[in-house]
Amino acid sequence: MSAPSSAGFFRRQRSWQRWSLAIALLALVLVIAFRRPLADRLWPEARAQALRDQAALALKHGRLTAADGSGARELYEAALAIDPDRNDARIGLMRVGEAALAQARTATRVDDYAQAHRALQLAQALAVPRQQSDAVAAQLRQREAAHAGIGRLLARAAAARATHRLDGSENAALPLYQRVLALQPERVEALEGREDALSDLLQQARRALQDDDIGTAARLVAAARGYDPGHADLPDAEARLATAIDQERRRAEQDTRRGRLEQAAARYRVLLQVDPADAVAQRGVERLVQAWSHRAARLAADFRFADADVALANAKALAPDAAALRDAERAIAHAHQAQARLHPPMPRAQRDRRVRALLAQAEAAQAHGDLLTPPGDSAFDKLRAARALSPDDPAVRRAGARLLPVARACFERELRANSLARARACLDARVALEGDSVAAAHARRRLAQRWLAVGEERLRAGALGPAQDALAAARAVDATVPGLDDFAARLATASASAH
Repeated sequence: MSAPSSAGFFRRQRSWQRWSLAIALLALVLVIAFRRPLADRLWPEARAQALRDQAALALKHGRLTAADGSGARELYEAALAIDPDRNDARIGLMRVGEAALAQARTATRVDDYAQAHRALQLAQALAVPRQQSDAVAAQLRQREAAHAGIGRLLARAAAARATHRLDGSENAALPLYQRVLALQPERVEALEGREDALSDLLQQARRALQDDDIGTAARLVAAARGYDPGHADLPDAEARLATAIDQERRRAEQDTRRGRLEQAAARYRVLLQVDPADAVAQRGVERLVQAWSHRAARLAADFRFADADVALANAKALAPDAAALRDAERAIAHAHQAQARLHPPMPRAQRDRRVRALLAQAEAAQAHGDLLTPPGDSAFDKLRAARALSPDDPAVRRAGARLLPVARACFERELRANSLARARACLDARVALEGDSVAAAHARRRLAQRWLAVGEERLRAGALGPAQDALAAARAVDATVPGLDDFAARLATASASAH
């Protein structure tokens, strides 16, 4: 029994030795891999001292700062972060500031102005005595002024102002005066010249406002503010600009209401150039995108694809990622498919015969009073089919002109009867015949307002679903109708509280 027991003991001992060796090797690997972080945690004083030593060496070699962290400033700051209770790093940073000030003096003497400015900036950042840094800065300005030729700069600035070259290039009057004042801040000729040039610049801004050129006026006022925010003429110019911006907002909203979407878009673009964060202009652009997208869908439904593509392009130019665009694109695609099913390609003579037959059917339906119904056989449906085949046919246009007064009367009749769905059908027929005229835009606005009124009644009655339907109908008719956003927000609040 003793022999097997001894053999088992030795096997267990060898296994234990193997495990001990593996653990020791793993510990050695971990120590090697993480020796610096481990040392930093266990011996922070040693790490701080090493950084101070490296900083002192960098200071000795004149390497005061470096973007990669190897400069004396960065090393001392790292040491101070590890061991903030020791004054050695603070004293070291003071020495770096003194060395930077010495470098600034040396660079000034040899006319290395770029290096002198960098060194002086470092010295000031490290809080060297203000009196010493100001003395070096004054010496630097004096040397730069002598080197730059202040008299020549002033002469060039005066000549530029005489020819009305006030801003926009380094050789314009205001930038030249700024160069002089950067070197000699109290130079009277430069101060007076800048004052007069800014008055001229703001006068240009006022003339631009008189010409309704708000973008140019805003740029000129901003430039003047950058040169001298305390100029005496600036408050008046800013007040005039603010008034003009408010007027431009109102004009853009009025253009939108009247269906002049291109003009409204141009105004909103100007407003956003002046202030990209203009919330009113941003909301206006959103409404325009919806209006153009709905117009594109309506035009496509009437198979007027060229006009639909123009409307869609206008919307994309304002907001290429808007959700309304995707809906319009789907509507246009469906209209193309419908046209292909209803009117496959045919020879010219056959097409002309088909157009004449459709016009005759439209005239017969109109005579029977079937303007919009029954679907597919109404006067409007027959005319639309003829227009899809030959939109530029004079006979098709004459038929449309005859139907237009009937469509207008239909809209007014159904609107008076508060039959809003039928009024929408009459309006669609009217727009298809008349286009998006000012009168059609006004009719669209009236119908959308009526839908909003219906939505308001349903919201007050707590009928959130029907109120949502009324909101959708109003938006589909006229996405720019006043009060739409407010009603949508109140309805959303009510719906959220209901859940």
